[in-house]
Amino acid sequence: MKYWGYFAGKLAAIVGVVCLLNLTLAHFFPPPPVSRYQHDRSLFLQDMSYTFCVLGVWLIAVGLLSLSVRDQRQRCRTCLRRLIMPVATGSWGNILTIGRPQTEWICPFGHGTLRIDELQITGKESPDWTRHDDDIWKELESYEVRK
Repeated sequence: MKYWGYFAGKLAAIVGVVCLLNLTLAHFFPPPPVSRYQHDRSLFLQDMSYTFCVLGVWLIAVGLLSLSVRDQRQRCRTCLRRLIMPVATGSWGNILTIGRPQTEWICPFGHGTLRIDELQITGKESPDWTRHDDDIWKELESYEVRK
């Protein structure tokens, strides 16, 4: 729940920045005086500089949204820290023995691993998040038992 709450907070901050930019535009471009021949008093599509400024604000909003989504994908689902240590696994040459190429990211505190396919042939696939147990030493001890 903390993961999605953090994302909602980032989206709220983006909405606040975009609203502030819109208010700044309204301050620098006051509405035109009332005319009996013009019923629509909006400057959008009537004043070219205002229209380009609105386009710029929209592009800033889309850029901030895409940065927010990209940042959110590379965070741990438990502690919200950025995932570290990208490891390339798999190979197209040895696909039958070691699998398709993937990049694995791990949480610095061992909460889980994120696997992202290098090539997505069948369309956009969501990354695979694997949650690890709370006891990080259990896996290391199991290697000793196997030997």
